[in-house]
Amino acid sequence: MTHPPVPRFYLYGEPQRSVGEGFVHVESLDDRSRPSEWTIRPHVHRDLNHIFLIADGGGAMRAEAAQVRFEAPCLLLIPAGIVHGFDCHRESQGHVTTIADTYLRHLLDRDADLAPLFAAPRALMLPQEDGRAAEQLIIGLARELGWSGRGQRAAIEAALLQLMVLALRHGQLAQETSPGTAKQAALVARLRERIEQRFREREPVGVHARALGTSLTALRQACARVAGSSPAQMLDDRALLEARRLLLYSQLSITEVAYAVGFEDAAYFSRFFTRHIGQSPRAYRAARGS
Repeated sequence: MTHPPVPRFYLYGEPQRSVGEGFVHVESLDDRSRPSEWTIRPHVHRDLNHIFLIADGGGAMRAEAAQVRFEAPCLLLIPAGIVHGFDCHRESQGHVTTIADTYLRHLLDRDADLAPLFAAPRALMLPQEDGRAAEQLIIGLARELGWSGRGQRAAIEAALLQLMVLALRHGQLAQETSPGTAKQAALVARLRERIEQRFREREPVGVHARALGTSLTALRQACARVAGSSPAQMLDDRALLEARRLLLYSQLSITEVAYAVGFEDAAYFSRFFTRHIGQSPRAYRAARGS
């Protein structure tokens, strides 16, 4: 078994531990950025999702192999399991809202329109008035989290949902929908969970279908409608994601990377990687300065 190529944290800098089902946390951007000189090194959270509000300042976000520059006001959305890091301008201000993955899934299940929000890491620029509105929502959320009163859970959910709707209504995200049925969405979610657990096994799609108690045809239809992809492509995408992480963040050889993502033949892995990425593993690593 390979070691994780990047640190895994609970909250940034804190040892990994189990996450409570309803965990929600708000803190100032200053709390963890200032001690680290406004640079958050690449890391990953297994079960936690982030909504960053950058109210003042800006910087650059690294999410997996991509780098995105941002300026206030904006929202940065980081799904659980995504390697991410930041270089913020000094004295940038804002808040970081952290949500347990199980709780976020509960919120997203309430309205299918919200499903695209955490499908990938995003930087969403906001008009000034919406930046102020997002800040007030997060301040109210932090206030609710700081005490225990009647209706607290409803108030927390209301603030989170309003914040997500505000994010949803900007840019191309507003046009991204999940047209599948609720049953198909649930099936694809189960497939994604199984892929996460077993992608290194390189199992055929039929094995996954049988394990999920569905037919190959039904699984393909669900993936096409909900994910806009095929099950086989989803399996390949997850293997490629892990390969890119290892190439970028570890010192493993190409052969070791191949074995780590389930390929017995390093030459076949190199052809597979080159076909999908457009560069050989060695060229991909060299182009990014590893």
